[in-house]
Amino acid sequence: MESEKRATIMITNDDGIDAAGLRALVNVLVSTNLYNIQVCAPDSEKSAVSHSITWRHPVSAKKVEIDGTTAAYAISGTPADCTSLGISNSLFPSLPHLVVSGINMGSNCGYHIVYSGTVAGAREAFLNHIPSISISYDWVKGKSTLHDFTLAAQACLPIISALLVEIKNHRYPHNSFLNVDVPTNVANNKGYKLTKQGKSIVKMGWKQVTSEAEGRKMSSDMTNTTTALPAEFDMSSLLPETLLFAREVRPGGAKLDHDDSDDYKSLQEGYITVTPLAAISHADIDCQNYFKDWLPSVSEPPSSSAL
Repeated sequence: MESEKRATIMITNDDGIDAAGLRALVNVLVSTNLYNIQVCAPDSEKSAVSHSITWRHPVSAKKVEIDGTTAAYAISGTPADCTSLGISNSLFPSLPHLVVSGINMGSNCGYHIVYSGTVAGAREAFLNHIPSISISYDWVKGKSTLHDFTLAAQACLPIISALLVEIKNHRYPHNSFLNVDVPTNVANNKGYKLTKQGKSIVKMGWKQVTSEAEGRKMSSDMTNTTTALPAEFDMSSLLPETLLFAREVRPGGAKLDHDDSDDYKSLQEGYITVTPLAAISHADIDCQNYFKDWLPSVSEPPSSSAL
């Protein structure tokens, strides 16, 4: 009976069900003894898949034992698939009160939000009128440790708890969901700061590779990691004239925002950024005005002299 009175939180992510960020988040939430925790997450890393969904074939769901959860499943699909299945009443007996996606290894600010599977996990819940929040930790190789995920979860616990109060009291605004980014030095963070999605972007490029030994993989924290190509990638099946290219992060890191309320700049200053998002994006007003004047002139096919 006690469990029936508790709020239910469903956890998903894009780093995979075994990822340290997800496990830390689950452990912190379970330790409160206040919530029913469900997990529905990808069975392997699905970073940067954005809001892609599986359409042409079924996905598999394998039950996984995670201490303290009411049920946990590893799904063969994308983060959006995981959320969709988890809130469908097909996998769990009841709908969650809140979906939390994370904790991601690497920040999700600015234009990177478009690529993020972590954010997509929360956005899918939003599209289905379920309150949601995505959480990312600004992992920096050489500085961050796995314990920082626990600190990040603890730092976000008040936000999660407060959201559930708003949901219970029917005050939660259903026209948005929250994207939270936790700074690298989480132990000395400057507190919460309401921010807006900025225009920061990680500079990415392509590198031609000629062998498995040269294969490079972009890790979930948006850094280059020297690794072999995935095991399922069969080099022997390639024709001699086939060109191979792998993504890489270009020097210079992320393009900085200039507005003090932008998410990336505030995160780098040490704040835990809280950014309301929605699924519909609007062009800047100057673009709207330009095309308002331009569209009436599009009245007939162009002549050859206009091209």
